[in-house]
Amino acid sequence: MANSSVNGIPAKNLPRAKRYEAGRALRNSVARESHAECPPASGRDPVAILAETDGARIPELLPIRYERMLQSPFTFLRGAAAVMAHDLSAVPQVSAHVQACGDCHLMNFGAFNTPEGRVLFDINDFDETLSGIDFTVDLKRLAASVAVAALDAKMTDKRARALAKATVTSYREFIIELAAETPLKVWYTRMDIDREIKRIADDKLRETLLSTLVKAKKDLAADDNFPHLATTKAGVAHIEDRPPLIYHFDTPETKGYKLHAHSAFANYQSSLLPERRALVDRYTLADIAFKVVGVGSVGTFCAIGLIMTADNEPLFLQVKQALASVLVKIAAPPPHLTHQGCRVAEGQRAMQAASDIFLGVTEDPKTSRQFYVRQLKNRRLGSIGEVIEGKALDAYANLCGRTLARAHARSGDPALLAGYMGKTEAFDDALGSFAMAYAAQTKHDHASLAAARGTKAGLGPK
Repeated sequence: MANSSVNGIPAKNLPRAKRYEAGRALRNSVARESHAECPPASGRDPVAILAETDGARIPELLPIRYERMLQSPFTFLRGAAAVMAHDLSAVPQVSAHVQACGDCHLMNFGAFNTPEGRVLFDINDFDETLSGIDFTVDLKRLAASVAVAALDAKMTDKRARALAKATVTSYREFIIELAAETPLKVWYTRMDIDREIKRIADDKLRETLLSTLVKAKKDLAADDNFPHLATTKAGVAHIEDRPPLIYHFDTPETKGYKLHAHSAFANYQSSLLPERRALVDRYTLADIAFKVVGVGSVGTFCAIGLIMTADNEPLFLQVKQALASVLVKIAAPPPHLTHQGCRVAEGQRAMQAASDIFLGVTEDPKTSRQFYVRQLKNRRLGSIGEVIEGKALDAYANLCGRTLARAHARSGDPALLAGYMGKTEAFDDALGSFAMAYAAQTKHDHASLAAARGTKAGLGPK
């Protein structure tokens, strides 16, 4: 119905002026200034929260997980999505819902090529994605990650807070901009990396990035992970073992984790749209190996599969186990999403401007593991975001803020969000304060993990 509403939230097909006013009205239940408050840490054990999923992870890899998290407060934050979800479950929610990333930190963004040959900047991983989540959950995690990264880089508290606040400002201002556009214009909004690189003030860095982009664009259809991750003997290509991060399941210690690869690959093919299945049918599975990936995913079953045509043309796929989202601490998942791989794939398609054409799902019936599958990221493009983050944090954080706004505007209501946040900096200031408070909490939690190292199961050697 054109005039329907649920719990005071108007339908998205109502006039944007009415939806904007409904957003303003939400300030009466959750004041914008209240977001400055950081959830109290008393009564919760961050190490115990992290250990909640250890039973579903491969035990031999848990030391690697915790060693990576111990490197710095920033690496701790990257691996502690469950801790932050626990903390945010205790704060009032605005009830302005979106499809949430769930693990929205600075290093979860990057450059990607699209099926049309364009290179876009977008959110990267969606392991924790979930629909029906308040928009502030992603935004608070992003702002906190900016503050933590800035402090790790030895910036002053004042500078770290300013960067976190500016990230929120970029999000709010872009939401306001998108709220005035047609739904179709919002849906087709892209963050073209060429345009975004040109915003960087540092001339030398800008030229370096543009040069990298030119090299990557020369043949985006080719998989530049080959032969980097593979060796060829007697004309047969296979993935190269690089223990402890890449290895095959051919030892007594690892054979229990072996994936039934050919049946899983067949299941994956059946999950694709017909025209994409016709594309994948041209390939045959040549090899598969376990590959340890990002901080938050260490210990889950993640692998890379090498598929080849009959003419030895290679393509790498990434196979990632999908566990339940950490955001179930905040809201229940939709009842139809019982397959965790489907949850991730649906969330990625909802949030990304152009999703991977190889994105699909599969499962291993013997172990009951559920997976999503996608093309392994282009190496050259993958380095662009890391370089910007390391050398131009202000520009990078601003870009991440606008990119998150674009993603939220697809599934949420930008007019409602704009009405709530408003045109002043009240909301930005509040989240800037929150980010610094949570950065201090993260530093404390990181120290707690360091103190527990070697005294609890799974934390690895001292």
